[in-house]
Amino acid sequence: MQTFHSEHTKQRRALTELDGGRLVTPYECPERVDMIIECVRESGLGAVSTPAAYGLDPVLAVHDAAYVRFLERAWDDWVAAGLAGEPIPSIWPARRMRGDRVPDHIGGEVGYYALAAETSLCAGTFAAAQASKDIALSALDHLVDTGEPAFGLCRPPGHHAAVDQYGGYCFFNNAAIAAQRALDRGASRVAILDIDFHHGNGTQDIFYARDDVLFVSIHGDPRQEFPYFLGYADETGQGAGDGFNVNYPLPSGTGYPKWAATLDHALERIARYRADMLIVSLGVDTFEHDPISSFLLKRDDFTDCGQRLRQADLPTVFLMEGGYAVADIGTNTVNVLRGFSRD
Repeated sequence: MQTFHSEHTKQRRALTELDGGRLVTPYECPERVDMIIECVRESGLGAVSTPAAYGLDPVLAVHDAAYVRFLERAWDDWVAAGLAGEPIPSIWPARRMRGDRVPDHIGGEVGYYALAAETSLCAGTFAAAQASKDIALSALDHLVDTGEPAFGLCRPPGHHAAVDQYGGYCFFNNAAIAAQRALDRGASRVAILDIDFHHGNGTQDIFYARDDVLFVSIHGDPRQEFPYFLGYADETGQGAGDGFNVNYPLPSGTGYPKWAATLDHALERIARYRADMLIVSLGVDTFEHDPISSFLLKRDDFTDCGQRLRQADLPTVFLMEGGYAVADIGTNTVNVLRGFSRD
């Protein structure tokens, strides 16, 4: 399995994250990439390649243009306004406030485009987000061109990024960008399976009214877990997309037997869809020792997960989402990929 990786993803090095009322060092950090790529290379999984550059057109195919322009200039505007620290929103267009006007001041813009306050912006955010989507697109094109599976070591992750919102460490929705690329290259139906601990609210938002992309997510119950306001089982799509959005929320403390049974149900739903290809939003924050999650998967469970994904018998690309800087993040990631690749 070929891996796509770029050192440019590490240009984003935020200093602050709002966590439980405290400013802490962000859980989503450049060291995650080092841990994973080291294990990829040691495992003999396959070649590691540098991604091609795709520009912003694939991003604009799924994201609002004004939102993309905001991300490009947000840091410079923050500095020019004489503001200290890193951009973190202090107000949103919440209930009973107008949400149809974008403020002129950067403080208001940050609140307009942010879906949560934990994710700060920093000088390298836009460059890292561009590198991350280039990785996703290169992995997708490799799959289309060769028929061989690929792994995109994306960072920042993407599945919380909606049409015009960032948060959950996500800015460009890599899986959505790749899915749209697949459709533009001739696919008729694409399935996205999100196995990150947290619901992929951004991916759901982008494809909620469409039937050419099936979105299936297994995640922590939003009644207790981020992002709280999306990810419920009764969210099934609207209009043409009705029935093409499938959520499997699971309770805190879920272990592998129940999680694996849910994965089997998800793969059955994907089989009925008759997709041309599968994009896996690969989060390994379902691990029992992940710092911001509450599932109980163990290292060997990720190998079995990969083997189950192989049974879908679909052209498949894996794109990295969550899983934070604990010692086993590389092992868990590679276990999924090796499980999938094993004959």
